[in-house]
Amino acid sequence: MAKGSNTAVPTGALRVEMGWRAGPGVPAVDASALLLVNGKVRSDADFVFYNQPAHPSGAVRHEGKREAGGRTTDSLLVDLAGVEPAVETVVLAASADGGTFGQVPGLCIEVRDAAGDTVAARFDNPGATVETAFVLGEFYRRQGGWKFRAVGQGYGSGLAGLATDYGITVDDPPRAPRSQVTPAPVPQPPAPAPGRSPAPPVRLTKVTLTKAAPSVSLTKQGGTSGALHVNLNWQTRGPSSGPGPGSGWVRRLSRSLAPQGGLDLDLCALYELADGTKGVIQSLGNAYGALDRPPFIHLDGDDRTGAVASGENLTVNLDHTRDLRRVLVFVTIYEGARSFADLKATVTLRPQHGAPVDFSLDECTVPSTVCALALITNTGDDLVVQREARYLVPERGVSPQRTVDRAYGWGMNWTPGRK
Repeated sequence: MAKGSNTAVPTGALRVEMGWRAGPGVPAVDASALLLVNGKVRSDADFVFYNQPAHPSGAVRHEGKREAGGRTTDSLLVDLAGVEPAVETVVLAASADGGTFGQVPGLCIEVRDAAGDTVAARFDNPGATVETAFVLGEFYRRQGGWKFRAVGQGYGSGLAGLATDYGITVDDPPRAPRSQVTPAPVPQPPAPAPGRSPAPPVRLTKVTLTKAAPSVSLTKQGGTSGALHVNLNWQTRGPSSGPGPGSGWVRRLSRSLAPQGGLDLDLCALYELADGTKGVIQSLGNAYGALDRPPFIHLDGDDRTGAVASGENLTVNLDHTRDLRRVLVFVTIYEGARSFADLKATVTLRPQHGAPVDFSLDECTVPSTVCALALITNTGDDLVVQREARYLVPERGVSPQRTVDRAYGWGMNWTPGRK
């Protein structure tokens, strides 16, 4: 599509993929969406992005990143049939973290029918320079249906400037002027209703752990109280689906990876309390834990889909940080595959206070059925999250749980169990 052009799209579930070519020096790019009424959001809840991944209506979800063939995509799922009648426009935007869009090669937006995986629209955005945020496209209502417009307008003030311009209250206001768009007055946050406190500003910060920078202090981030939510989501690599962003990745399981049907991954945690008590949190044996009593860790359930909006979730009660010595979060393959090969997984730790922490797992090149994800350690003065992303290979006859125990010196006794 050319910039400014439009086309009709199905009124149903659409996957919006923002793609670019990966490589050294390319900044991180994040997709976001804003649901507008009369050109503005109704509240901060109408902003869907990495820190707020689902709209209250359920119609828009941030699905996260995946890589294939030298390209990276960040996806949104937009169910146009479920968008509230008052919403007239869904803005589809991207922001660059650590650089400008002039450093992002091959930027494009592609709209796919989620059911049939067919392309409904595609816009390759040309000419980016100093912009740090872009409105790539938008869905808008027209004569009882929906259309997609290729927009291609940039901001020099990042995600904060873009969000503020649509009425979002953010905790880090924009500093640089916008570019390639007509300036507009910055809207003031609406006055709170009588008897209500103003809503807290949207936090745009996040921390991504890498091999070069594998740890972060939750204490320094102000994240040592409230609930710490740990989410694991995954996708599997299937046969190539042709050229374009995200080709080679499908949400259904490939036969080679899951010959028996579904891939079942289990999020687990080894814990050690301050009094020396040790144990495991896992769905195997229904050892789900508890938040209001030791071990102050709870596994939310057993998900077999890996969907970003759900996935496997574990919660740690940081109001009891003093009772925790260390927590090792790990994942095992319960059934459906012989190793983590062809698996793409993302781990997100979302403290109630402070910036969320995320990281991706490296490609698995060994016959591993257990992967240590993150180690949370209480040193007394600091609460630290360490990226592990460590694939382990169990010896013959040794369970994945016992394997990760031995690797990290937990020293527990293990017996066979079933779900």
